[in-house]
Amino acid sequence: MRKSASKSTETREFNYREIDWELRPGGMLVQKMGGVGDGSSRPMIKIKVSHGSCHYDIAVPAQSTFGDLKKVLAHETGLESKEQRLLFKGKEKEDDEYLHMVGVSDMSKVILFEDPASKARKLEEMKRNQDSLKAYEAVARVRAEVDELCEKVVALETNFRGGTKIAEKEFSVLIELLMIQLLKLDSIEADGQAKVQRKIEVRRIQSFVDTLENLKARSSNSFQP
Repeated sequence: MRKSASKSTETREFNYREIDWELRPGGMLVQKMGGVGDGSSRPMIKIKVSHGSCHYDIAVPAQSTFGDLKKVLAHETGLESKEQRLLFKGKEKEDDEYLHMVGVSDMSKVILFEDPASKARKLEEMKRNQDSLKAYEAVARVRAEVDELCEKVVALETNFRGGTKIAEKEFSVLIELLMIQLLKLDSIEADGQAKVQRKIEVRRIQSFVDTLENLKARSSNSFQP
């Protein structure tokens, strides 16, 4: 009996050396498809993937995981792996599930859809970008009007320094027009670069207003009896 047991042990050890094994998730040891030294390469399968109105024929090794498939699809669709959800036979599959273990074979159909949370984030980002663009354009319109007022401020200051008598009303009108532009800027909700540009224009307007207030005061003092 001892001799027979020894022979049986030798046989099991021999078979273990001859068979190519792999470790599955969960610690299960299973035989690989295709033995060691048989010269065969890993078989490839073609999977038909549907993503909305788009369809892709993806070739991957038969023993790939759904995570592997996502990596290939990332190059085809532009969706990162973490943004993808894959359905096979109506059930969502995890990244560590093997294609052949759940029945995916050549020409099997898999459905791809974008993760709802990821899609919502993209839509929110797109909305922020659109809002930022609108804010930037609004600031640019104010800047154009301030540029025109700036020319009047410079002309007024030049005339004053040249000794020309300027009515107080001219200073007041320009100050009022600049304050209107300042109110426009205050009403613009801006982030990022648009916010920076808005702040620049606010400071520029304040500088012009200070200049006019100073000139107005000096003009008033100059012509007092």
